[in-house]
Amino acid sequence: MLEIMLFVVFPYVALAIGIVGTLYRYLTNQYSFTSLSSQFLENDLQFWGSTLWHYGILPTTAIHLAGFTIPKVMAALHGTPDLLYLSELAGKILGIMALVGMGILLYRRLTSSKIRAITSTIDWIVLSLLFAQVFFGLILAFVYRWGAAWFIHTATPWMDSLAFFDPAPQFVTALPLAHKIHFLTGFLLFALMPFSRLVHIVTFPVSYLWRRFQLVIWTRRRVV
Repeated sequence: MLEIMLFVVFPYVALAIGIVGTLYRYLTNQYSFTSLSSQFLENDLQFWGSTLWHYGILPTTAIHLAGFTIPKVMAALHGTPDLLYLSELAGKILGIMALVGMGILLYRRLTSSKIRAITSTIDWIVLSLLFAQVFFGLILAFVYRWGAAWFIHTATPWMDSLAFFDPAPQFVTALPLAHKIHFLTGFLLFALMPFSRLVHIVTFPVSYLWRRFQLVIWTRRRVV
């Protein structure tokens, strides 16, 4: 019964809260769709933490989504030992980058009184969950190796079963605890998105990819 609640009911509830809550927030308060940057309060740690975090987590997220949406292609890309080894190595590097980046961002908020003053309870919860999510992902990568191979035979069919409203939790309930925590934390973060700064991820400025470079010209007034 507990496994049904965790791996069938909870994912649907989390997705419903995330989608409906985000739409409601967009319709009622579009100006809140922001990460509320605190760069002007502290820049050095923010730069390194944010850079490592985003360059690590964005490719990792894209790879996970590809595993769910195009599993046959991903299986073919990992079809030889060499390709599997390289993909695992790349995943570990990206995961370490994300973990270090989030660690820096957490340290920044813990040590700076100015940053702590503007950090809400939900900020602490989300940051801690993001750190835990990446941490357990790295445990899977280093302890339960070759995730690129077993992922498409466990997590992918489970997610597909949820997507087609034919839940098959047996694909993941037999996995070790670290896997379950990793999966459930992902859904919990999605559920918290409408209530936190995470909501800014749905407003990624896609047009930046093809717009012209912006030219900024500095001018100075001459002192007469």
